[in-house]
Amino acid sequence: MSSQSSRNDSATTVNGSDTVGPGRDRKSEGGVLKRLKSRKNQTDRRPVTEDELRALGKDITPDGVLGLRSVTRDYLCKPEDNLYNIDFIRFKIRDLETNTVLFEIAKPPNSDLQDEDDENGDIDSTAGRFVRYQFTPAFLRLRTVGATVEFTVGERPVQNFRMIERHYFQDRLLKSFDFDFGFCIPNSRNTCEHIYEFPQLPEDMIRQMVEHPYETRSDSFYFVDNKLIMHNKADYAYNGGQ
Repeated sequence: MSSQSSRNDSATTVNGSDTVGPGRDRKSEGGVLKRLKSRKNQTDRRPVTEDELRALGKDITPDGVLGLRSVTRDYLCKPEDNLYNIDFIRFKIRDLETNTVLFEIAKPPNSDLQDEDDENGDIDSTAGRFVRYQFTPAFLRLRTVGATVEFTVGERPVQNFRMIERHYFQDRLLKSFDFDFGFCIPNSRNTCEHIYEFPQLPEDMIRQMVEHPYETRSDSFYFVDNKLIMHNKADYAYNGGQ
């Protein structure tokens, strides 16, 4: 899970069209919330290394990142590759079984991190692309979590917007999620909720993940028409409240 609303040094402690079609609910403020489930039956891809993908330059595809067997060391694309000016402005995580909000953040209105860094003469290439979370151990026992994201789109239409998110613990792949946003019209504000169905973890792994904070990591890759345009990263601790 990643959110561009957060700066690279952020850390958070957590307690645990207008026609409504299938998979959509009308939000309380009158918009439309689209719920997205991860693609099923993902077939194994040929194993690939980060260096092999990096050698492809701007030709990295979904099949490529699905072949990764460990978390990336660095970003596989640059901020300027986001030619569609997609900007994530709100992010919320909730437990779907209890409807408890676990985490919520929104980008301040009229904020522009890039301009701020330019004025200070310090441009951080990871700003807005990395977030650090701290959850309680109870998070590891949740079964279904909803992550609501709100984002805006620039002047170009966005075709086949897709996110692949891969979670690792000490370079062991825990789960891969694959969500289709679909088509986004130009100059639009969009809201959707990704439904994360977590695997049941053995108690010994839960203990290890609690005892080794920030060794659980994720890569989030965003594609338009099967071309990588954004790459966000996150790491996680599960020792909050201890």
